[in-house]
Amino acid sequence: MARIAIGGFQHETNSFTPHRADFQHFAQHRDRPPLVRGEALLQALRGNTFATSGFLAAMRPGDEAVPLVWASGGAGGPVTDDAFERIVGELIGSLSRELPVDAVYLDLHGAMVNDTHDDAEAEILRRVRAVVGAMVPVVVSLDYHANISPEMVKLSDAMVAYRTYPHIDRPETGRRAAGLVNVLLQRGRPAGRALRSLPFLLPVDFQCTLVEPSRSVMNWEPSAHAGILNATYAAGFPPSDTHWCGPAVAVHAWTQEEADAAADEYLQFIRDRETAFHTRLWPTDEGVREALRLAQGATRPVLIADTQDNPGAGGSGDTTGLLHALLRHGARGAVVGFLCDPAAAAAATAAGVGAHVEIDLGARHGPAGVQPLHARFQVLACARGAFPLTGHVTGGAVADLGLMVLLRCEGVDIAVVSRNVQAYDPAPFDRLGVDWKACRVLVLKSSCHFRADFEPAAHAVLSVLSPGAYDPDPGHYPYRRLRPGVRLSPGRPGAEAG
Repeated sequence: MARIAIGGFQHETNSFTPHRADFQHFAQHRDRPPLVRGEALLQALRGNTFATSGFLAAMRPGDEAVPLVWASGGAGGPVTDDAFERIVGELIGSLSRELPVDAVYLDLHGAMVNDTHDDAEAEILRRVRAVVGAMVPVVVSLDYHANISPEMVKLSDAMVAYRTYPHIDRPETGRRAAGLVNVLLQRGRPAGRALRSLPFLLPVDFQCTLVEPSRSVMNWEPSAHAGILNATYAAGFPPSDTHWCGPAVAVHAWTQEEADAAADEYLQFIRDRETAFHTRLWPTDEGVREALRLAQGATRPVLIADTQDNPGAGGSGDTTGLLHALLRHGARGAVVGFLCDPAAAAAATAAGVGAHVEIDLGARHGPAGVQPLHARFQVLACARGAFPLTGHVTGGAVADLGLMVLLRCEGVDIAVVSRNVQAYDPAPFDRLGVDWKACRVLVLKSSCHFRADFEPAAHAVLSVLSPGAYDPDPGHYPYRRLRPGVRLSPGRPGAEAG
């Protein structure tokens, strides 16, 4: 019987937004469990839809799960030193008390930045390795958007990342990690490790695995399999200002020769497809006009991705550029979700269903030039409390978005929540009684995750630019730490980091 320590600490950091992820952010229940410890970790994550959930389900009978600490903060600005040290301190303290253990599994993201550590996952691994020593296997699962560093590869013994974007394989990723733990418990730590970083950044909007070339990149397999534990690709998260930001391939193998050969082969496969990474991004008014044109005579909604206000990339969830544009163009029958404004939700809840409220909606966090929508709104619905998510990304998880309301202004309906969440799941609409499949235009604050559940019911999809905290063009970011010579977008020679 093996004792396997299990912990997790996840955050996808946008270095270029002024917000900070503090300890309370991780302790709050939103669309994922709050910070959990010990036995509460097992209770919260067993049967759920996270990588740890899959790991727990795939453990060998007789092996003992030793729960440490698990926290997930979604995406946002850098993690404060206070939050990082408190959570990692708890994880390391718990691990130290539980020694000896036979293996460690860590459910990480791979793109966390905090005030002190721009390679936060490597710092977590350094501290874990200092506790368990050189011989205990350490296996890591990562998000598809991880920025993998050499230290992360060196300090781990196997590494797996989500293979889908939208991320519908999180439990499967955990199951693959459990399989790797079993192999390492039998054979010991591997001798071979290799990392190959691509010489370009890949905008998040170009990373969808439902289309080429990302679909083929994720389906790649090495020509030789025998000595390879994992050949892992991560597309990177450009808004993280780190030295190793960007897409990369990580390989763990029984020999260094096998690791290098597989990493070089995978690297070349991706480089050969560099110029194929592309997605059209529409300017605000042009995109709304095109959506309304496509909606004429359509029997299914036209989807607009409000990609720059994607909470999954650090967006505040409360920008109003597309909402103003919908009203300018008379887009009656449109629905917007999910706009995060706790004050507006509270005012509408106090007024009650059927009432009219005159308030400022949204735009409480910038950026410059984004204005609240001051208008008279009708309150169509109110909701509060926990409810299950139902979609492919985290269906089965329980969300609590605080006070929720559905407001109407000039024929446009806005689903307002009190806790910021990406529009990747239809359950909040259902909670408010929104028949989103019957609307003309559906605006979703998301870049890609919405595609798992909303796109199959759509007539067409447009990604539209409207100012927010996430800029899909890395060429606009004032990088300070990115390694020199990296192209800031695929297929753009000369657009390089200084």
